[in-house]
Amino acid sequence: MPGTNLTREEARTRAQLLHVDAYEIELDLGTARAGGTFRSTTVVRFSATTPGADSFIDLVAPSVSEIVLNGEALDPAGFADSRIALPGLQAQNELRVVADCAYTNTGEGLHRFVDPVDNETYLYTQFEVPDARRVFASFEQPDLKATFRFTVTAPRGWVVVSNSPTPEPAGEGDTQVWSFEPTPRISSYITALVAGPYVGVFDEYADGEQRVPLGVYCRPSLREFLDAEAIFDVTKQGFDYFQEKFDFAYPFAKYDQLFVPEFNAGAMENAGAVTLRDQYVFRSKVTDAAYESRAATILHELAHMWFGDLVTMEWWNDLWLNESFATFAEAVCQAEAPGSKWPNSWTTFANQMKTWAYRQDQLPSTHPIMAEINDLEDVQVNFDGITYAKGASVLKQLVAYVGQDAFFEGVRAYFKQHAWGNTRLSDLLGALEKASGRDLKTWSKAWLETAGINILRPAVEVDGDGTITSFAVLQEAPALPAGAKGEAVLRPHRIAIGVYELQDGALVRTDRIELDVDGERTEVPQLVGRRKPAVLLLNDDDLSYAKVRLDEASLAVVTEHLGAFAEPLPRALCWASAWDMTRDGELAARDYLELAVSGLARESDIGVVQSVQRQAKLALDAYTDPAWREQGLQRWAAAAEQQLRAAAPGSDHQLAWARTLSAAARTDEQLALLAGLLDGSTVLDGLAVDTELRWTLLGRLVATGRADDRAVEAELARDNTAAGLEHAASCRASRPTVEAKAEAWASVVESDELTNYVQEAVISGFQQSDQRELLAPYAARYFAAVKGIYETRSHEISQQIIVGLYPAFLVEQATLDATDAWLASAEPVPALRRQVVEARAGIERALKAQAADRAAGARALGH
Repeated sequence: MPGTNLTREEARTRAQLLHVDAYEIELDLGTARAGGTFRSTTVVRFSATTPGADSFIDLVAPSVSEIVLNGEALDPAGFADSRIALPGLQAQNELRVVADCAYTNTGEGLHRFVDPVDNETYLYTQFEVPDARRVFASFEQPDLKATFRFTVTAPRGWVVVSNSPTPEPAGEGDTQVWSFEPTPRISSYITALVAGPYVGVFDEYADGEQRVPLGVYCRPSLREFLDAEAIFDVTKQGFDYFQEKFDFAYPFAKYDQLFVPEFNAGAMENAGAVTLRDQYVFRSKVTDAAYESRAATILHELAHMWFGDLVTMEWWNDLWLNESFATFAEAVCQAEAPGSKWPNSWTTFANQMKTWAYRQDQLPSTHPIMAEINDLEDVQVNFDGITYAKGASVLKQLVAYVGQDAFFEGVRAYFKQHAWGNTRLSDLLGALEKASGRDLKTWSKAWLETAGINILRPAVEVDGDGTITSFAVLQEAPALPAGAKGEAVLRPHRIAIGVYELQDGALVRTDRIELDVDGERTEVPQLVGRRKPAVLLLNDDDLSYAKVRLDEASLAVVTEHLGAFAEPLPRALCWASAWDMTRDGELAARDYLELAVSGLARESDIGVVQSVQRQAKLALDAYTDPAWREQGLQRWAAAAEQQLRAAAPGSDHQLAWARTLSAAARTDEQLALLAGLLDGSTVLDGLAVDTELRWTLLGRLVATGRADDRAVEAELARDNTAAGLEHAASCRASRPTVEAKAEAWASVVESDELTNYVQEAVISGFQQSDQRELLAPYAARYFAAVKGIYETRSHEISQQIIVGLYPAFLVEQATLDATDAWLASAEPVPALRRQVVEARAGIERALKAQAADRAAGARALGH
């Protein structure tokens, strides 16, 4: 029985048999305020290449009342196991399915949310990967494109938005009907419906004769915080940049962006109706890094309108190409678009996206960028750092390899040739080969069809006068982690080497050498005969995807003067290298902590600051010798307080350090400072102790036993919103008592009533690094429950639990042993196995890092 799965072979067979013309979908949401189910009626017209053949259509629903194929009523019992059997197809077919489909609270299918502020109901769809079938009967695979006409009945006064422009509703009484025009030919997973008493702000993108209506929507309770003008500004920059680079006009009739509640991802590229998590409507002060992140998401989804929606992958093995292209496009647009507020976007990319990719590529689940996707379960766990970040890094490398002009020339040809169709990787590479004149088959095999990451190291020799007598770039291909498929390989790299000197206290680049690196050793004669500079930085400008190391002398200078780089990108590259060395056990966690304490004092890029703050805390929680950990935590908390008090009033740095101290505070004095900031008895000039910061302060006070349930209830009374309810749930789960942990565990594992966001909040509160003794008993309970969770909960909900409740803070051999015993006995399906194996790898890495930190401590003591 397939359950809700679909294999690639089944999809290929169905695509060879069927051509889908059009869907007409009627949804009755008139009783949405009551919840439960809604009536869904689907009429789909399609042809079959082999009359008389059998096939099936996909549906996930509590019940089906009517199935009519070519005028003949079929037994509704033909609906079973997420499929409706379609026997004896004709050359031309019409299918009608009437079903009662279910609202969800998991962020999949048609999600239903009630806002506690106005007690109103808000709906939105999320269909990627296979969840359109939760709302209407569909051939749920990306290569069976069709047109979609939605007709929606909903309560009077609601706003209803879909892929086509919103029509005027018709009808009298308590409900009205919205009849949308058909969409262009698109895949089912990018259709969308958003309904409820949302509020909208409107604008228009104009370019010559072109006019594209723009809309931005959110719930009324967030309207006062909606900075629509800033969102429109970024959107219009993206329109200008992408239309010029792609030489293809925006392909849909309008462009709406809808900020929706309890959204599982950052955003979703529904054609002409993008949905985004409404945390991007900032209720409280945030740093510029948050605005940069939101802008990147806006541009990412806009790029998908061409790459993914206009031209769509044939099957999910090319998911990476969709997501990698959009990730590359967001960064290059921010870096180059006239008027961009974030021209240093490649710094953020190097610091965040590549760090994610490097981590993912060193897990046992590492896989080639072009992954083998055998079924839907494979793809659902493949929205990872390789699919997004490594793929985008490799596209950046490809751009350096073929040249940006040739790259976009190939992309233009690709869009023109394949508009409204489906493609494979070979279609894009063919267009790029023609535009650039380069043979990309060898490049593709090395970069896209192999897994793992290379390390680049400098090999430098100098004479007594400090003159370089030999310089080469050494490339290593570390063995893939145990359990990973494939073999490690050396790859061709296009890199730059930066030459830096200390000038008036700043590290300034005085020369740059760009070259191709291939094989184990690549000589660099351009550096021979010149005096050794202060720093030689491999992969300067971050052209390639590789782990980079510094020579001993350069590392010493960087360690002392990391904040002295005049430009942010080389700083970010050195920070990333230091963090990677810490994760690999080449740099002791305590030494990384000292680098963070000293280097962040001079780091101006707020995105880098916040990333290093998170990494320093992770190093302390997981990578330090447990015997020294408390000393390190105290050192970090003291540094955070010092930086908070020294930061410019009202600055992003001040807010970032306030949040860091809120997570790190340990001493009575530090916790008293948090309490004083919360109750107003202590004031730091310029620091806005607003709604979100208040919850952050309170969360730490509750987790350390300095605040109780009454304080949580009082704060919730101040912020009786959906976000407030989530914060309160997290606080309650973080209480340092046996009873609180039992209550939190039961609400997640033994009940399925929590919504996706509340469940996520409870898990976050439950997992406190300072509460290892309270968490220890739950390791055995985790392994007893995890398989049942996977088998009985939806994908999004089960993934939250499987990843979130793994005993990650119990860094000890016993955790590895328990995991291995479960893997050996439970016989988990591949998707479940992957999630647990990835979590296990974190424990294994942490144990090695702790050993390295312990050895560094012993050396420091002369042992």
